[in-house]
Amino acid sequence: MFREVLRQSWRALLRSPLRSFLTMLGIVWGVVAVSILLAYGSGFRSVLVRCFDAFGKSAVVCWPGQTSEQAGGERAGKRVRFEKADLDLIREEATLVRQASLETVRWLGISYGDRLVNTAVRGVYPEYGEIRNEVPSEGRWISHEDWLERRRVVFLGGRLRERLFGGRPAVGETVRIRGVRFTVIGTMERKLQLSNYFTSDDDSCWIPYSTAADLWDARYAEVMVFAPVVPQWEEKAKAQVLALIAKRQRFSPTDRRAIVMYGRQEFRPIIDGITIGLQALLVFIGVLTLGIGGVGVMNIMLVSVDERVREIGLRRALGARRSHIRTQFLAEALLLTLTGGVLGILIAYAVAAAAGTLPLMGTLFEDTSGKGDIRLVISPGIAAASAAILVAVGLLSGLAPALRASRLDPAAALRYE
Repeated sequence: MFREVLRQSWRALLRSPLRSFLTMLGIVWGVVAVSILLAYGSGFRSVLVRCFDAFGKSAVVCWPGQTSEQAGGERAGKRVRFEKADLDLIREEATLVRQASLETVRWLGISYGDRLVNTAVRGVYPEYGEIRNEVPSEGRWISHEDWLERRRVVFLGGRLRERLFGGRPAVGETVRIRGVRFTVIGTMERKLQLSNYFTSDDDSCWIPYSTAADLWDARYAEVMVFAPVVPQWEEKAKAQVLALIAKRQRFSPTDRRAIVMYGRQEFRPIIDGITIGLQALLVFIGVLTLGIGGVGVMNIMLVSVDERVREIGLRRALGARRSHIRTQFLAEALLLTLTGGVLGILIAYAVAAAAGTLPLMGTLFEDTSGKGDIRLVISPGIAAASAAILVAVGLLSGLAPALRASRLDPAAALRYE
């Protein structure tokens, strides 16, 4: 039965092949628009998430503040400071924290030959590299041996390496920080990063925390960073860290002003707000474009009903029910839209492959690697979403003509001229 309905629908469309083809073009264009716009929105979100993940997929940065509540006999307004004892306590007792590190920073000059750059020199523990996603492209990151032996080694950000060394290899070379010789043990590629503190990772350099203590007073750290066991437990890990430091430094564990923490949960509303709004706008534009094609299908189907009034009357006289007539015209509309949809998705794949990538963050970060570009990829999810929208448009486009055809009076239809 279903196969026969499709066969009859195909024959009806072939009666006016040029008209059917031109009508189909509107659907093809609409599907291409929907697919490409959805691919653009998906690619934009991927780039944005990648740039935020560069900060660290589950990194939480803790800034010392001042207490705002009285607790343990201590008055409000007490200044909180991070010390090694706080870090040791978290490592021993914070079951929801996977890694933690103190960080101390000074803005100093770092020189190589006749080149001098003033930047943030950051003293950290070895765990910091994994927490903050500091991945070496050459050499290695700071090791536990570097920290234990207070070695004078330095790890360079991507742009800082370029400013000091240009295109020359940096690993193994000697630079000077505050007049002290340091050996470069590793460097990063350029880092596309939308969030940072102190200064961008691209312009920073890192040395072991123990070595930093030889250059300046590092008893009190500027910040503490940690990573929860799993990202979903970030809020619980924050509460645990706050409670442990509050216990040691004698302030209220509910005092949120004592330690200000920024993590992934603070970034998520920004990402969702930007990307969901953009994707909704792009989907609306695409559906609107496809809807225009659907209006064309509806018009052609209404014309087809007027041209086939006598045929409809004859079929009703021979025993066809209203549901049969309604199904027939709905099938013709769906066949027209689905055929155009298949062609549209194939063309969308071709357009996406031809376009390749579209510039986005590369210009902002002066990066030519292409990591910050939008990649147009027609994924199975995008194809499925386009197909779902297409079926809805096809049903809506064919509904009015199908109802009109099914409601024709058989006797009046047979007398229609």
